[in-house]
Amino acid sequence: MPSTSSTPSDYPDTYANWQATRFAETRVEDVFAPGVRVQLSWKDIEEAVERGAILPTEVHSLWASWAAPDSPQRLAAQPETRYEVSPDDSDESDEPDEPLVMPTLAGPRFSFTNTLYYFGGMVAIGAMSLFMTLGWQSFGPWGLTLISLGYLLASLKVADYLKGRSLPVPAGILATLAVVLVPLLVWAVQNGLGWWPPGGSNSYSAYHTHINWRWLTLEFVTLAAGVVMLWRYRLPFMVMPIAVTLWYMNMDVAHAIWSHTGLWDWKFIRDVSLVFGIATVFIALWVDVRCRRATEPEWKQDYAFWLYLFGTLMFWGGLSLRDSNSELGKALYCLINLVLVFAGAALGRRVFTVFGGLGVAIYLGHLSHKVFGDSLMFPFALSLLGLGVIGLGIWWQRHEESINATLGNWLPEGLRPATV
Repeated sequence: MPSTSSTPSDYPDTYANWQATRFAETRVEDVFAPGVRVQLSWKDIEEAVERGAILPTEVHSLWASWAAPDSPQRLAAQPETRYEVSPDDSDESDEPDEPLVMPTLAGPRFSFTNTLYYFGGMVAIGAMSLFMTLGWQSFGPWGLTLISLGYLLASLKVADYLKGRSLPVPAGILATLAVVLVPLLVWAVQNGLGWWPPGGSNSYSAYHTHINWRWLTLEFVTLAAGVVMLWRYRLPFMVMPIAVTLWYMNMDVAHAIWSHTGLWDWKFIRDVSLVFGIATVFIALWVDVRCRRATEPEWKQDYAFWLYLFGTLMFWGGLSLRDSNSELGKALYCLINLVLVFAGAALGRRVFTVFGGLGVAIYLGHLSHKVFGDSLMFPFALSLLGLGVIGLGIWWQRHEESINATLGNWLPEGLRPATV
């Protein structure tokens, strides 16, 4: 509560709760004075993430530390009301005016506005990639070149305008559309110049449905152009087409290696996918460290999310397709997935936890149908195991802060969650 003393204090204990959540004007000019305190809500933390002041991967650890029951920063839950104070009365009276109801707003990630942004963006991206029909080829290669180049330049121009108006989400979607147009532009130019290798598909839509080494030129140019545009615009959603291109590339590289034999070796593709996945995850870790250590707000954003997602997808897919004939191999598969679950908790990356949980569920399904298919006790044992997992979840929730801190100590300094 505000001080009621008649003597002004140079270092007030706290701000009045109706002035909460932002830097307010104190009775001294230095807002960083040791005694100054501010009141924050979850919405303020989300806004800080949107501005790039806090990494999304650090938010939950930071808030859990502040809001822990024994934390000195924790306040008792208050009704969602706010008060307004007249600047003329701020030094003379501590009584608030009439309370105003605090509106409940959705977070920026799940707001209806952002839903419209992403829905419209994905429709536009799909129209110029997945849903590209044969009718478009009636324009001819040079007609497609002009259309795709015009779309690309217009998308970048609009992205520049939106970014200048402090609208990073739609700006990122438009810049992503520009990256998605790069393979179409390269394909049209190659066909126009007669450089397209014979024997492959003559339809661009096959780029998203057929594995073929001839797509590699499109993928290399897309990666190079995507990295350059990402450096120029610095919008995290632009990493999505780069990660998808790496996913496509792992299959096309495998096709290029064994195509001279004329045999379809899906096991080789599986192993290449696993190796590509590991490499992509390591790239994501490197990007994650760079983002956490960045000092510029534009770089202190989550550029690693899409790389983690597709890297884990490639690794886990390749691992799950390795059908071992031994129970020891299957148990090792379960152990690797358990490591993924704990790695997700340590890094604050749910993608590891989700895929790891799926792997453990697959192993338990194998035990149920193959190993203990005729056992009457196995369903009861599995039920007890499930209840034990629920109990583990309750215990984990109660000690989440200390567990995350312990797991974080095993990580390199650049990957550790924020501590306070």
